[in-house]
Amino acid sequence: MDTIVINDLFSAIFNVLYFAVILATIFIVILDNRNPVKTMAWILVLFFLPIVGLVFYFFFGQNTRKERLISRKGYSRLNKRPLAEYQAQESLKEQTGKSHLMSFFTRVNNAWAFGGNTVSIYTDGYSMLQALMHEISLARHHIHLQFYIFEDDAIGRLLRDLLIDKARQGVKIRLLYDDVGCWRVDSMFYDQMLCEGIEVQSFLKVRFPRFTSKVNYRNHRKIAIIDGRIGFIGGMNIAERYIKGFSWGIWRDTHVRMEGKGVYGLQSAFLTDWFAIDRTLLTSAEYFPKMKDNGSAIAQVVTSDPVGEWHEIMQGLMKAVCSARHYFYVETPYFLPTEEVMTALQIAALGGVDVRIMLPKRADTFITHKGSLSYLDELMKAGVKVYLYKKGFLHSKLWVSDDEFASVGSANMDFRSFEHNFEANVFFYDKDTVKTLKNVFLDDQKHCLLLSRKIWEQRSWKNKVMESVVRLLAPLL
Repeated sequence: MDTIVINDLFSAIFNVLYFAVILATIFIVILDNRNPVKTMAWILVLFFLPIVGLVFYFFFGQNTRKERLISRKGYSRLNKRPLAEYQAQESLKEQTGKSHLMSFFTRVNNAWAFGGNTVSIYTDGYSMLQALMHEISLARHHIHLQFYIFEDDAIGRLLRDLLIDKARQGVKIRLLYDDVGCWRVDSMFYDQMLCEGIEVQSFLKVRFPRFTSKVNYRNHRKIAIIDGRIGFIGGMNIAERYIKGFSWGIWRDTHVRMEGKGVYGLQSAFLTDWFAIDRTLLTSAEYFPKMKDNGSAIAQVVTSDPVGEWHEIMQGLMKAVCSARHYFYVETPYFLPTEEVMTALQIAALGGVDVRIMLPKRADTFITHKGSLSYLDELMKAGVKVYLYKKGFLHSKLWVSDDEFASVGSANMDFRSFEHNFEANVFFYDKDTVKTLKNVFLDDQKHCLLLSRKIWEQRSWKNKVMESVVRLLAPLL
């Protein structure tokens, strides 16, 4: 009898403590004063899935830790210091007034626009990797690489061996990869490069017991700079699947090669991230060589991060959508937009702008894809045309508008890219590059299914319920 009483007492004490922890966590979430949509999402998860919710909040939910990772003031100063080396170069200050978007990024992001670039566009992993390895083989001074994923597979080893050969030739090489993006890669893969004199760093290592201080803030940028003159940026990482795709289809992505002064922006982004991790500040003029005009493309490299005061890429997207007069085309693998972005797209479509959103018909992550599908009915109701890419997995991040600007980069149209990740996109403002990227979109459109509301409403109740449930978690994905 005494044993039963003791068990009941312990059970009661456990229940009280358990619910006290849940209620205290909910109270903390409310006091964070974050976006109400996010607050409600966390409250729902904590209330209906308390154990899972506590674990997720412990790992992904706390807001204050980013200030301990990289000082906001310090990061802001870092962003400006490499820029000082090439501010004397001829940026397009006289043209910033011609594009409100260009001026916005210059003011908010310290992103300078440069003319005189040549641009090559790659829509498959094989051609991009071939071009990247060719430029690396010609490098004489330095190679800077930054990828979210750098796999230990046939492609990763091929590039690693080329980098080792260049290091033996005396070329200075720095490689920055994301620790979470490369969790599955054995450290020996990178150690081989370290042993050959290549400087290798992982972005914000995630290890217990400090796991929760870093896991939510990842470096999603895909950047390469060769000798400060040639640069690559886009959506492709270093992994075999970017070339081979899946058994059910190709991997469709977009990446660009730039030659010219626009590479200064890529170099600045890399050196800023390198200092944040390595504490070595590299601002020598040799990383920003003087260049003559190589072409007619106008390029502006824009970065965003969870440390700064503004979400630059998201805000720039909203400004661009609201300024569109004729059309606005988007390719994105994941569509989990903030309320502001969703509203901007709807308003543009309601105002007569031809807004088109292209998503993969089948994606690489089930949950995120279901969440993306939950937004489609609201888009179509406002007049947005929704295309589902059928040829394979569409991983491209491409925006084009009014034959006036186009953007390629790493930022997905979702909460994580807009608010949590370190991202980088390049914006082009010359008509030739913009029209070429517009044609990329239109070519992809040939392999798409154009959704209609009538057909979409006929999908099963099971899918509708699943999409709606996942949507509740969209701000947390």
